[in-house]
Amino acid sequence: MTAPAEAAVQIVVAPHDTLLGAAARRFTHHRLAVIGAVILAIVFLIAILGPFFLPDAYFISLTDFTLPPSAAHFLGTDLSGRDVAARVTTGARTSLIVGFGAVAVYVAIGLAIGLIAGFSGRVPVGVEFGVPGTRRRVSLKISVDQLLMRFTDIVMSIPTLLLIIVFVSVVGPSLESVIAVIGLLGWPPTARILRGQVLALRDSEYVIAARVVGVSDRSILVRHVLPNIFGPLTVLATFGVAEAILLEATLSFLGLGVQPPEPSLGNMIFEAQDSNVLFQVPWLWLSPGILIALTVLAVNFVGDGLRDALDPRSTRRA
Repeated sequence: MTAPAEAAVQIVVAPHDTLLGAAARRFTHHRLAVIGAVILAIVFLIAILGPFFLPDAYFISLTDFTLPPSAAHFLGTDLSGRDVAARVTTGARTSLIVGFGAVAVYVAIGLAIGLIAGFSGRVPVGVEFGVPGTRRRVSLKISVDQLLMRFTDIVMSIPTLLLIIVFVSVVGPSLESVIAVIGLLGWPPTARILRGQVLALRDSEYVIAARVVGVSDRSILVRHVLPNIFGPLTVLATFGVAEAILLEATLSFLGLGVQPPEPSLGNMIFEAQDSNVLFQVPWLWLSPGILIALTVLAVNFVGDGLRDALDPRSTRRA
């Protein structure tokens, strides 16, 4: 008999798939999210590179009034003889600045309040005040969580658009005031959602284990809590950008946003509210209106894709 052939042993090492890599793979499988990301990238390129290839958005021609689209002005000119394409690209940049700037402000506020209320909310706060006309004093104890959430409820109970209109009317309409007012008034939903996420993580096994071995609350927040709420925070910020862009367009349309001659997609549509302009010069409002719709739709698609990509339990597919 011949000796049996030596069996070959082959070791197969499976590639290690990181959490970020898995999230990126799920995102690329979401067709609408990929389409939205491409559209959003094109809008960014238009906003950044457009002014280098188009005429000055502020130049007023004394002869080229309301010209239809042509080789010289491929989106036509407006009532003052300004190039519509140049103003649309500059207005897109304004909308993106407002969207991302306002969201950065209110995400920072909502994150801080959500972390404090959810993680340290059990700490009691004592309030003592005297009864007018008597020597009697009344003490009231309330937790930090209850105090912050009641304040959040008060802010949420007032219509946001009404508050924004009043605030802008007082401080004056400008790009900076629009960013500030949307950022300062848009944080309550973010704070409440993040508080709920932190409350769920606060009593989880790995956080309790970290406390048992003596890890400080600061380290627990940085190493365990923040990474686990990054997914919901990213999705909230993405959808917030779309909402902020729409709010800026609404305020500009009402004359309370970015003021002329500074171009904005909202005030470009405002200039076309006259019925004669609406039907006879449609290129004045079609291009900014379409760009607003595409940008908001693209941001929502990206947010939907991020929600599925950052949640491994999600089985949704485009």
